This record gives sequence, structure tokens and C-alpha cells, in this order.
Amino acid sequence: MINKEHKDIHAHSHTQTKAVINRLSRAIGHLESVKRMVENGQDCSEVLIQLAAVRSALTSTGKLILKDHIEHCLVEAVEQNDPEPMEQLKKAIEQFIK
Repeated sequence: MINKEHKDIHAHSHTQTKAVINRLSRAIGHLESVKRMVENGQDCSEVLIQLAAVRSALTSTGKLILKDHIEHCLVEAVEQNDPEPMEQLKKAIEQFIK
């Protein structure tokens, strides 16, 4: 869920955007494959194994986004003495690790 009230007031420099997009594209393709497995009546245990792989890929992507956020967005926030990004990060981490 995206916080619609939050508006970025400064540009962020993200160094991992291309890697994140590539990982998400692969995860989407893999998930579509899992959907086809279910539609074709594949063995449930095979589907579960593939779902675990998709979940792992998404978690890995989330970690990459988190690393990039810490290295760039939070550094900028500290430099600008802005506590809001840290509060937003705390909330995002709580949602991410549920």
C-alpha cells in the first residue's frame, strides 16, 4: 500500500533502478508461469516450490531496494536534517517483514 499523502520534495538518486526493474520483470514472468502451472493442473507440491522461488525473488528485490534507500535516500535526509524518511522507512520495514 502506497502512502498517498507523502510527496517527495527532493529528487532521490537510485543506483539500483535497472537491477530492481530486471528482477521484478523476472519475478513477474516466473509468477505468470506458476499461474499457468495451476491452470494446467500441475502437482501442488511443484507449484508450492515455484511459489517459494517467486517469494524469494521478491524478498531479494526488496533487500536491494532497502540497501539503495539506505545508501542514498537516508543519507540525503540526514544531510538535510529531515527525520521523515527515517519514520517512513520504519513503517515500510514493518510491512515488508510481516
